[in-house]
Amino acid sequence: MTCAALVACIALPTALAADADPLDACNVVWDSPSKDSSGSMPLGNGDIGVNAWVEPNGDLVLLVSKADAWDEKCCLCKIGRVRMKFDPPLAVTQGFRQELKLREGAILIQSASSNQQSTIRLWVDANQPVIHVEGDGSQPFGVTARVEIWRTPQRRFDPAKWCEWAGCWNTNGKPDSTPDYVINDTVADGGKDRVVWYHRNTQSVYDRVLKAEQLEALHGKFADSLLNHTFGASLRGDGFVTDGPQVLKSLAPAKRQTLAITVLAAMTDSPQAWLTRLEQMDSRAAKLDLTKARLAHESWWRDFWTRSWIHLAGTPEAQTVTRGYILQRFMSACAGRGGSPIKFNGSIFNVEAKPGASPETEEGDPDWRVWGGNYWFQNTRLIYWPMLAAGDLEMMEPFFKMYRDGLALSKARIETYYRFKDAAMFPETMYFWGLPNLADYGYGNTAPEPTNSYITRYWSGALELTAIMLDHYDFTQDQDFARTTLLPLADPLIAFLDDYWQKRDANGKIIMDPAQSLETYHSAVNPLPEIAGLRYLLPRLLALPPNLTTEAQRSRWTRILREVPPVPVADVNGVKLLRPADSFLDRRNSENPELYGIFPYRLYGVGRPDLALARATYEKRINRTNKGWCQDSIQAACRGLRDEAGRLVAARAADINPSARFPAMWPFFHDWVPEQDHGANIQTTLQCMLLQADGKKLYLFPAWPTTWNVSFKLHAPYNTTVEGELRDGKVVSLKVTPESRKADVINMLDQ
Repeated sequence: MTCAALVACIALPTALAADADPLDACNVVWDSPSKDSSGSMPLGNGDIGVNAWVEPNGDLVLLVSKADAWDEKCCLCKIGRVRMKFDPPLAVTQGFRQELKLREGAILIQSASSNQQSTIRLWVDANQPVIHVEGDGSQPFGVTARVEIWRTPQRRFDPAKWCEWAGCWNTNGKPDSTPDYVINDTVADGGKDRVVWYHRNTQSVYDRVLKAEQLEALHGKFADSLLNHTFGASLRGDGFVTDGPQVLKSLAPAKRQTLAITVLAAMTDSPQAWLTRLEQMDSRAAKLDLTKARLAHESWWRDFWTRSWIHLAGTPEAQTVTRGYILQRFMSACAGRGGSPIKFNGSIFNVEAKPGASPETEEGDPDWRVWGGNYWFQNTRLIYWPMLAAGDLEMMEPFFKMYRDGLALSKARIETYYRFKDAAMFPETMYFWGLPNLADYGYGNTAPEPTNSYITRYWSGALELTAIMLDHYDFTQDQDFARTTLLPLADPLIAFLDDYWQKRDANGKIIMDPAQSLETYHSAVNPLPEIAGLRYLLPRLLALPPNLTTEAQRSRWTRILREVPPVPVADVNGVKLLRPADSFLDRRNSENPELYGIFPYRLYGVGRPDLALARATYEKRINRTNKGWCQDSIQAACRGLRDEAGRLVAARAADINPSARFPAMWPFFHDWVPEQDHGANIQTTLQCMLLQADGKKLYLFPAWPTTWNVSFKLHAPYNTTVEGELRDGKVVSLKVTPESRKADVINMLDQ
């Protein structure tokens, strides 16, 4: 990587100078080509993604993805790869520049030679399912675009191989399933001027999961979420014709060449129905005025960047954090408005385990990712917490929709297993339609809970989902959201825990046994995450406007709250500390369950009682990790630890992937590249350092290092925004909207 490959925001001045735009300064700029996909730049419109790079021979390569491109095994796949050759080739030595222009949501590639100056603009339309490539040259040039696919009839899938089953997580690695073949992609007849290809799920793992999980009685009662799902694209260009089934070629050299890729994923009755729908979409897109479409696209991105921001300066560490925050928010915006939630293990921007290897092998397969296509709540949640303060609420909708859509099946599963009525529980690792992941549930398992002891009774996720939904309601005051999403999900999730633990102690308190405390302690009685979660959530549910809840709900929640055990606290070597549970053993993982009482369940922390207890617990924590899904930095901020939070978030932002060229292609710590919860933790930490809310109180700069200058705009509960600037330890501007909320602001720098 050359010096110019670094993000320019590391050179921000030590003050927020008027002539330095922090967003534009964080554009990623490269002055040389990339050898393979490890040097790709991400780009997307919230649903459709592109990993783009220029190779040393001058080829522009696009690895195309979509948020809901699910195959028959529930793996989230790429759409395909498009390779563009230019004649004459793009110059890649002197005069080469590739820049991610954040404000415009585009990649600009410039090259210059003695007889040709070229500019290529790549953008994924924020308002249409189309990828645009616009090329301009000082002299006429030609383009040949080839679609490259790797899902072929010869491609075997062998569940006995670790690489195969780890990449889909549907089997447990035992050779009890006959090796089969990957369903191949189809190259359709696109006529004389289009290349069209697709992948159609003529098989599905759905029924296999029902049978293996003792749910055959539910067969036919819920739609198969994979069978007949089809994803693919069409490639067209102005003045282009086909040159074989997978190649599009410009008819003649010209000073301007434009190409477009229209992408579709949909459930259809037949391949022809899917092709007809794609052709209609492509036809509509082709009729749009390209300049007007680009201007509307750029307007969307401008609005996105002005709805909130955090721009730091003052120290090199602060500047690195600015880069991490901005680029991660960009990555989420590129993938957060699609048909499925953002995948924690690579989002839609994962690339091959070994770039350059054959794509028909496990190590060269662009579809492959560790932990497969399922959703791990512990990891996925972290992507969605920072969207609240950023004001990116539309990006939370796919996350909530997944659980809404899976609720009826979840209720049926719980009734089948436990005979509980109107109760639901979503497992820690699950298919996007709500059933437990088969590899974790276990073949031959006849119990209701998964055989994987790390997640057998991992139920805190249901409570944290409720916490996220309650915060969403607090921020928006959207009663329709409460009626359609929050309450239909929260009530049955809490009902499950009430039904599951029937025993009471002499004081009438619930005995939470059997239980576990997150993935760390596989055997526990009265785990803190469940206790803190219920104690944090139930009063908030009870405080909702009476027109949203029923008397029966309020009565039941009041009873449960009365029966919830006290938060586990003990004297440890003369220090009062929160504990993972009343009793716990079989420690295997590296979380700190006792800190869940601070985040995500904010019973202790800034503005709350027993802050000293929270800080002492943090100082005595066993597991100290600042990578991936580990949340030390967030919990430090929630405790008001300025120096600690600043140190941790700066270290996290600086921990970039040495094997990838793009700074936010976060390394493989626990999940897969780019590891989304690593970057999302930067966002949440920074937001909590700047602004925390407790009811209507707004705590400003609760954990902010005074040596860091900052300009920011964040969203807060009750449809509030807080915009301000801190310079040299002094607040030089503060704007609260609506202005009446300014009375609720408490400046912690004055405390």
